[in-house]
Amino acid sequence: MLIHLAQWLQGLSPEFGFLRVFQYITFRAVMAAMTALLLGVAAGPMFIRRLTALKIGQPIRGYAMQTHLSKSGTPTMGGVLILFSIAVATLLWFDLSNRFVWIVLIVTLGFGAIGWVDDWRKVVHKDPEGMRSREKYFWQSVIGLVAAFYLVFSISESSNSRVLELFFGWVASGFTVDLPPHSGLLLPFFKEVSYPLGVVGFVLMTYLVIVGASNAVNLTDGLDGLAIMPVVMVGSALGVFAYVTGSSVFSKYLLLPHIPGAGELLIFCAAMAGAGLAFLWFNTHPAQVFMGDVGALALGGALGTIAVIVRQEIVLAIMGGIFVVEALSVMLQVTWFKYTKRRYGEGRRLFKMAPLHHHFEKSGWKETQVVVRFWIITMLLCLVGLSTLKLR
Repeated sequence: MLIHLAQWLQGLSPEFGFLRVFQYITFRAVMAAMTALLLGVAAGPMFIRRLTALKIGQPIRGYAMQTHLSKSGTPTMGGVLILFSIAVATLLWFDLSNRFVWIVLIVTLGFGAIGWVDDWRKVVHKDPEGMRSREKYFWQSVIGLVAAFYLVFSISESSNSRVLELFFGWVASGFTVDLPPHSGLLLPFFKEVSYPLGVVGFVLMTYLVIVGASNAVNLTDGLDGLAIMPVVMVGSALGVFAYVTGSSVFSKYLLLPHIPGAGELLIFCAAMAGAGLAFLWFNTHPAQVFMGDVGALALGGALGTIAVIVRQEIVLAIMGGIFVVEALSVMLQVTWFKYTKRRYGEGRRLFKMAPLHHHFEKSGWKETQVVVRFWIITMLLCLVGLSTLKLR
């Protein structure tokens, strides 16, 4: 928004020539991060007081860790503060004509709405399970598929005008439209190696990445500060990929696909990092507020959507390894328990408790040890992911 105001003022008088700085994505990214950070820190205390007054406290499941029972009643739905800070900062500093930022914002707020309903049922109806899995996955699938169908045609075009035209052309051609090479699945550490996916393959992969990332972050959000700092680190690293992918010079030099307009996603990533750090101010142990599903589902969906746009789905899995392992631990635990119960008549567990962070807690690690060590691992994985920019 501010970039358009700056351009208008420059047209009025040469005295406003200094406002040319607003044209630089890096400047606007820094300002977006600062805006989200300061807004979140300033609004946090009032927001927490409001949640407390409304008695929007976190219910604790009966089978949860005993050490977590003291957290019952801690204000939740703090993700609203994160999304508010991200939305305000992004709308202020990004180019309003950029289609990629709009789709990421829509996906983020859409998943946030699903999480809001889930959290509301938990705190108002006192149901620790919240929205049932089938209903939650249905709405996640709707948003994920809509985003996937939009992205499969918009990534190859520089404007929105031809997206619907390409979609109807795909339908009229009997679902046989060739996509450009950069729409394939890129393999990190290899020069110009990608596997063509086709429209159906791209849509399916995008759906899995967006919905999978959303639920993986949600499963990770179980300890004070555990999920938000990895989101900040992975989101910031994806911002670097977005900046490089959106630049015709850098993308050519680093042998990455050039996606016109993708660089503007750096603004969103910066805002997400700033909002995340502001939330961490209140979420660090002992937490004054939890983000809830409204924050976790939204942030995960945002990471997945950005990764698809910049064509770094595999790199997302590397940098977000903590999210991947946490989700896998739940899947393996449930699968093994059902299998052993059917075969031996008694369910057995692979881990002491899932998700994985609870396994380490039951193994004797303190909560802060689990959190900080997971942060360190994520930092290492982000460095590995960033190394793929050059190591090819």
